[in-house]
Parts: sequence; structure tokens; C-alpha cells
Amino acid sequence: MDSHIDEIDKKIMQLLRDQGRISISQISKQIAMSQPSVKERILKLEDKNIITGYSATFNLRHLDRGTTSFIMVKTEHCQELVDFCTAAKEVTDLHRISGEFNYLIQVQTSSVEEIAAFQDSLVRLGPSKTLISMKNMMENRILL
Repeated sequence: MDSHIDEIDKKIMQLLRDQGRISISQISKQIAMSQPSVKERILKLEDKNIITGYSATFNLRHLDRGTTSFIMVKTEHCQELVDFCTAAKEVTDLHRISGEFNYLIQVQTSSVEEIAAFQDSLVRLGPSKTLISMKNMMENRILL
């Protein structure tokens, strides 16, 4: 399947990325294209799996989850770690990585103490190293 996208597709994608609830009529005005043409392009991007869904973004500070940490884990208990992370409400992302550690977990908690408790619960799965984010400089950045 050809996944070529042109400059108009990129403009539509940028508008949807930046303003997820933007209407087709607003997109058509901003890119000077008819509403049916915009709708058709969006449907094609969805059919090609370039646009895979729509979601809301939450302010984690207001949800008492404003402390971000990244925990690298070295384990031989891979499925057990995946199951543990799937069940843990603190885990927002889990990546299989290369290098000395084989997993990277992103954790959102209310405090450093909560991060410590979470890390303590990982001890049985293998050694880990935690990095606490001091300030988020850039998030969910996708260049088109």
C-alpha cells in the first residue's frame, strides 16, 4: 500500500495534531480546500493507517500524576515485567530497548516517594535504574 503523503496531507495532519477537535469546515478554510476534498483526504489517511486514531490529552499535574520518571530494567523475566507494567496504573509507556538494560518504563506518579515504592516493587524482576524528569522540555513532538 502506497503511503505517500503530499504537502496538503501534511497540513491537514498538522492541524489535527495541534487541534484534535478541529472541524472539517475549519480545516477546509485554513488550507483553502473544499470540505468534501478534506474529508476524502482524511479518510484516505485513515485507510492507509497513517492516522490511526484520535485521543484527548490530559494535564497530569491536575490528575495528581505530575512527577515523571523513566526506569530502565534489566530482566530475564520479560513476560512477567510486561504483565506487571500492564497492571500498574503508574506506567504510561513500556519500551523494549537495546543496551545494558532491556526495558524502559515511563512512570507518572504524584511524588518521588511513590516512584521509590514503584521501583521497590520491581526489585524481584531484576536490577533497575531510575531517572526523574526535572522539567518536560518537549512532549509528543511529531515533525511532518
